[in-house]
Formats: sequence, structure tokens, C-alpha cells
Amino acid sequence: MDNVSLKDREILRELATRKLQLAHCTRNDEILEMWHKQEKGIRDTPTVRLLFLNFVNEVVTPRMRCEGKDARELEKQLLTPMVGRELFDDDTPITDTFDVNLFTTLSPFGTPPNLIRVPSTNGYHIEPITDDVEADIDLFRGGSFSVDPEGTKAWCAYADEVFGDILPSRITHTALKGAITNPLIKLIGMETYYVSMYDSPEALHEIMDMAASMYERYYDYLENNKLLIPTNGFSVVGQESFAFTDELPADGPITSTKQMWGFLEAQEATAISPEMFGEFVFPYLDRLVKRFGLLSYGCCERVDTLWEDYISKWENLRKLSVSPWNVEPQVGEYLRGSRIVYYSKPRAEIVTNPGPLDEDAVRKCFKSIAEASSGCLLEIAQREVGTIYGDYERGRRYVELAKQTIAEYWKP
Repeated sequence: MDNVSLKDREILRELATRKLQLAHCTRNDEILEMWHKQEKGIRDTPTVRLLFLNFVNEVVTPRMRCEGKDARELEKQLLTPMVGRELFDDDTPITDTFDVNLFTTLSPFGTPPNLIRVPSTNGYHIEPITDDVEADIDLFRGGSFSVDPEGTKAWCAYADEVFGDILPSRITHTALKGAITNPLIKLIGMETYYVSMYDSPEALHEIMDMAASMYERYYDYLENNKLLIPTNGFSVVGQESFAFTDELPADGPITSTKQMWGFLEAQEATAISPEMFGEFVFPYLDRLVKRFGLLSYGCCERVDTLWEDYISKWENLRKLSVSPWNVEPQVGEYLRGSRIVYYSKPRAEIVTNPGPLDEDAVRKCFKSIAEASSGCLLEIAQREVGTIYGDYERGRRYVELAKQTIAEYWKP
């Protein structure tokens, strides 16, 4: 790793101090109280956040000042968790540590995807490795994973040398992953995936089993090598949420993946019937769910049509993604009064449409969400936003309108 110049060191220490101040301010205490109530299953004040994964180039990169390569990576890791609070005044909680996720990689299949990226955008084109999964099934064999605890410790030590006296490092772990359909689609494309259910069902089952088995071996490796880290509090659950819960260990050594959160989704299967989901997807996800303590499920897929026969069977489900593709009042009926968080993802176009922010549309959207989710534990995360046109006030006003509308119409 590069030596950090005096100039870069000053910038990083300034950022670490700023993050520490945010973590110890009254506003953060109020936000943490909201999250702690949710973790106990208390329906009180819903959290609202505007997430920026798709427009980092507008909210993080332009504000970076460091010059060294590794210093810029530290800078990015310091700036990122502060965006929601500094720019949008949303309900993102801030920790007084520099959190570093355990360095891991996992590829459920043996052949890497061939993705053609579109310059300056988040889009890409999939070049399928085959259109005949039965004939070319060997292409999928040989998945792998790696875990680098020493590399993780070295990065923490690097950060601590620069600003550890202000913001000490802490090794964390995200929720255990188990994506199958997404990496598969990146290898064969949607058409081949769907057609294979009819033309090559046995081969497709074998491929799904390959992926599930690879994740199971990964979980076993973490357990056998004592590499498990509690996923609680500020730990990241899939879909950019947090792992606050009173049902899992918050610290101390743990020995089983059943003491951790897991995250699963299958949005690529959203166009198939519930019966096909039950045949080709559910059995493999179900194997992984049994390895988790708690489950966060879903991305942008429909869950309303799958709830009764499949998703409701997962007793450890505690967070369910509810995208606009669902009949949202129906999902509210399913979750009302339970400990499962209604994780709402509003329509992105009301933020990204050009021109002035349509405030009436924002209010209408959140009134609908509030009415659908009343009586549920509610968490709102505006995801899939491609741009705010570099207008931070646009994001701040959006959050303000969302919070005002939820406060008016959502009922515990």
C-alpha cells in the first residue's frame, strides 16, 4: 500500500473527525433510536433514506480531494456512509468506527461472465456463454470462493495508522449472500434461462444445485475456520439496509451461520409462474435459508404472488423487499402486525424525471406507501435512482417530502 502524503493525511483525518462528530451528535442518537425500536419489533417512526449506489459519481467522487490511490480509497470509504446524512438529511445511522467488511470473493460457477459495459453508464450487455445448458453443462462447474482475513487486517492497520486515534477500524461482515439466478443470468441471458426450464429441466436443476452447494461449502468454510463475525447493528444486510436486531448476537465469538443474517433474491425469476418458481428456484433458496439465523429477502421482484406458498414458509424472514411491481396493499396485509419489516422501494422515476421535482407526485407516492404499510414495521429506501442531476437540494427536498407524508398518513 502507498505511503499517505501529508496533504492526504490531513484530508483523511478531517473526514474521520467529521464522521465521528456525526456519530456523536443528537441527530444520530434520534436516528439510532428509530432503528433500535425497529430491531425490537416496535412500530414507531419509519426510517427514510435516499440511496445513491447508481449515482456515486454525483455525490462521492466529485467531493474527493486525496491524490494517492490508496488514500483515495480510504477517502471514498469515509465519505460514502456520510452521504445520506450530509447531503440529504435522511435516516442513515453513523457509526463511530471505520468499518471494513471481511475481504471475500465467491463465484458460484466456474466460467466468468462476458459483460459488455456501456461507457459512463451502469448498463451492460450480456454475451451468453451458451444457449444450450445441457450440452455445455461443464462450463458451469468449478465455482470457487476466497476469504482473506490477513488482507482485511492489513487494510485496517493501514487506516488505523492514518486516523485510528480518531476513528478506529473494525472488521465487520455483510449478511451471508446466496444469489443464484443473477450470476446464472449473466452467463446465459434471460431467454436461455426461461427456455431451459422447458427444454433442459434436469440440466437446469443440476446447475442450480451447483450454485447452492458452492454457497453451502462457503458457509462451512467460515464455520470450520472460525471466521464468522456477528451481523448486527451497522452491519450491512442486502439491498443496502442494516442488520439491527435483538434476535442475533451483537458481538462476541459466534460458531454458526445460524447466528447471522442472510440475504437472498431471485428477481430474474419474477416473470415465471409461482409454480415454476416453486420447482426451479424455491428448493435451492430454501436450502440456504436453513443456514441463516435471520433472512432479508428480495430485490425488485414480485413477492405478493409467492407469499402464501413459498416466502411465508421461511420463519426466520425479518425483512421483505416490496417494490412497485407488487400489489403493495396485499403485501401490507401479509406483514401487518408481524416482525417482518416492510422494506419499501418507491418508484425511482419521481426522483429521476428531468425538470423540477414533482412534489405532488412525491406526496401521492408516499401516501400510497403509508396506507399500504400501516400496521407494519416500515423502512423506506429509495433505490434504483440513476441521477439527481448533481442537485443535492433535490435529494434533500425529496427526503423531506417523504418524511412529512409518511408522518401524516402512516399509522402504527
